[in-house]
Amino acid sequence: MAKETGRKLIAQNKKARHDYHIMDTYECGLVLTGTEVKSLRQGRASLVDGFAQLDGGEAWLHNVHIPEYSQGTWTNHSARRRRKLLLHRAEIDKLIGKTQETGHTLVPLALYFKDGRAKVEIALAKGKKEYDKRQTLRERQDRRESERAMSAARRRQRACSAQRA
Repeated sequence: MAKETGRKLIAQNKKARHDYHIMDTYECGLVLTGTEVKSLRQGRASLVDGFAQLDGGEAWLHNVHIPEYSQGTWTNHSARRRRKLLLHRAEIDKLIGKTQETGHTLVPLALYFKDGRAKVEIALAKGKKEYDKRQTLRERQDRRESERAMSAARRRQRACSAQRA
């Protein structure tokens, strides 16, 4: 059997980038049971309500929904159990200091397989205010409008040069 290589995305939290200012990202391993891995291989997971917490010098992932494996028996896992994150001690110590600052939290951004191992990308983030969200949307809309105007101008320029020739 060939060894798996590359990155295969399972789930991502698009809402997190909308609701938070992302300060820093970390790639973490996950401690999972067999049925959780099989369920993830089927591409089933949700990061929507998930968050990470540092507790007793360890990092834990809460509220990430990995549904029960359909062919599982009595050994099946509970869907929303807390899962241990695998980080280096220096990273955990750094995160402990940063998360104690007001308004900082740890949110999962993506869940994926990397070279056959389940990984989660967590972000040190600060919550956005409502006006920040509106401003982000406005900037995105302005960027799209300017790109449209520039491409329309290029099209007109090409049409004019084609008529001259």
